[in-house]
Amino acid sequence: MLLGLQVPSFTWPDAPAATGPTFKRIAVEAEQAGVASLWVMDHFFQISMVGPAEDDMLEGWSALAFAAAATERIKLGTMVTGVTYRHPGVLIKTATTLDVLSGGRAYFGIGAAWNEEEHLGLGVPYPPLKERFERLTETLQLAHQMWKDDDSPFQGTHYQLQRPLNHPQSVSRPHPPILVGGTGEKKTLRLVGQYADACNIFEMDLPGITHKLEVLQSHAADVGRDYAAIEKTTLGTLALSKDGADGTQTVQQAVDRFGRLAEIGIDHALVNMPAVAVPGTFDLVAEVAAQIAPIVPAGR
Repeated sequence: MLLGLQVPSFTWPDAPAATGPTFKRIAVEAEQAGVASLWVMDHFFQISMVGPAEDDMLEGWSALAFAAAATERIKLGTMVTGVTYRHPGVLIKTATTLDVLSGGRAYFGIGAAWNEEEHLGLGVPYPPLKERFERLTETLQLAHQMWKDDDSPFQGTHYQLQRPLNHPQSVSRPHPPILVGGTGEKKTLRLVGQYADACNIFEMDLPGITHKLEVLQSHAADVGRDYAAIEKTTLGTLALSKDGADGTQTVQQAVDRFGRLAEIGIDHALVNMPAVAVPGTFDLVAEVAAQIAPIVPAGR
């Protein structure tokens, strides 16, 4: 089983001058601790669930490129890019560039977008939900086409590309893993089953996660996809301490928690950590990562 780290906040001491060194240290220490993946949100304003809009927020793909240069093994992804933020041809080129320069370490995390505030604030068009899902579908189709080195014209309802050329091609073969974020059962999980290599489910109660996975399995079966080939990830919060006081977990409690997720088929537990910028945080993370590494998720 794998452990991944999401960094959703950049409001750290001595920012912005110290933001770069702090983020670099987090990426390097996470990799050294055995964390398998590093994720940032693709937002332009901080989201309300984390803090006020005015809090520091870095552009996701630039932040990942910076982290790529400081690391060697850790996978890198957005959790997740809103389909409305960038023209899909340019977005796929951006993801390919990260994959090439990182030596094949990019994920392509994408979703239908939801934060209306930052769209309005920055003048980004915010179409109705139905159209956003249509655009997401076309972007996923285009990603598969461009990563097959097929530059024939793409004629969608919302996007028309005369020559979707993508050179160099990605280092990851056949392409960077596509992760579609979200748990909507009728649309989002259907798109995972049809087009994606990974899903991401909020770390809710185990029966809730199990139900979402069963829905995904049904969608995959409908289109003849191998459900086992889809990476199952969750997103939660992890606060570690030696004694488990004040709402934290001990290493053993965290290992037990992730072991229960593996038992229902989760391959990759992604977490954000409130103390991620505090020096020494990754000492205990390394113990968790080492202990869950031998766990084989159900279905593997």
